[in-house]
Amino acid sequence: MRKELLLTALILTVVIAGCGQSSELALEERIRRVENGLLLAWGDPPWERMALVDRMAHHHVPGISIAVIDDSEIEWARGYGVLESGGNTPVTPDTLFQTASTGKPVVAAAALHHVETGSLDLDQDVNDRLTSWQVPENEFTAQADVTLRRLLSHSAGTTVSGFVGYTRGQEVPDLQQILNGEPPANSSPIRVNAVPGAQHRYSGGGYMIVQQLLTDIGGQPFPQIMQNAVFGPCRMTSSVFDPLPETRWDNTATGHDGAGQPLAGRWHSYPEMGAGPFWSTPSDMARFGIELMLAYNGLSDRLLSHGMAREMLTPQITFTGEDGESLARGLDLMLFDQSEDGFYAYHPGGNVGYQAVFVVYPRRGQGTVIMSNGDGGEALAREVLKSLSAEYGWVDDKTGLYTALLVSAIALIAGIVVFRRRRGR
Repeated sequence: MRKELLLTALILTVVIAGCGQSSELALEERIRRVENGLLLAWGDPPWERMALVDRMAHHHVPGISIAVIDDSEIEWARGYGVLESGGNTPVTPDTLFQTASTGKPVVAAAALHHVETGSLDLDQDVNDRLTSWQVPENEFTAQADVTLRRLLSHSAGTTVSGFVGYTRGQEVPDLQQILNGEPPANSSPIRVNAVPGAQHRYSGGGYMIVQQLLTDIGGQPFPQIMQNAVFGPCRMTSSVFDPLPETRWDNTATGHDGAGQPLAGRWHSYPEMGAGPFWSTPSDMARFGIELMLAYNGLSDRLLSHGMAREMLTPQITFTGEDGESLARGLDLMLFDQSEDGFYAYHPGGNVGYQAVFVVYPRRGQGTVIMSNGDGGEALAREVLKSLSAEYGWVDDKTGLYTALLVSAIALIAGIVVFRRRRGR
């Protein structure tokens, strides 16, 4: 009896080990298909798919890092290339990149956390809660209030779309100087020059008002507010705001221009923390995405409640895009395809020398975060995203159809050749 039990245990161990090994091999094969399946355009045939390493060289991007979410877990994370052009230190899943504007939904989630605690109201005039600075009143604010909802959905009529940062050694402005456009700030004053709520207009400046609002009601430095509201609950242990501690420089990707040349001083600093830029990894941002999706599906309230996550991912304003298509913005994230399986939320981001993309499919529990250290990373990320979308079924992939048509065409041609040869004998 004892021998039979031992034999059974041994068989189970072998079977389990075999299943685990088979699963690992399947995942490696899936990653290999992603790495070699980059596409320029949807609908391209399978023989036009490209390798990631080749496209990195084409776009002059020295390094890229990818994290993929499946079943509300990080299924895999990989780094490719090097921290700096001409160097040999490899990018790993733990390498730090600038999030650029992909950090805006993280800031939005922190603000919504304070709405849930009762510290803020989505539809109250923000001047009622701002104490250190006020949104200057004018003929536009006289017609409608600047509210948190409008700031988060980029519909508050605020100016300044984005920021260029400061090179190493430059004097860096404080929050008040940024808001007022005063030296040493290199950006314009943040003002309202359109009726709040009347139109969509992307505004990093509006998120600086959110930063001031959170600082005023929180009574703490902004990084600490973000740690308490988002970084901690989402277990984002790698994420940090500027100034980046020197102890982490060795594991940080250097920014590069469009020709693949390193930036002077390696990167620009961004004191405009509310606009989203901080240092992070795709895996850390994926953890945020996972918690957002779990909340959306009522499976966790670690980040936000079910109701608040739903509100965040509900269209707040619709508008017409550059190509004439109808677009929708939630409480920061762009929202696409409201169908059951196809619904996804998206945010790109670009700082000088860095590009990033954040995508989640809340109803599927899937998504990806892509970060790169080159200005050419925007085009590269689109190609990677197409490969991932085809592999994970986020789009209707035509590979099987194209392959079948190709095989049929070859078979038909071969048949005709054989037939003609036989007739010629």
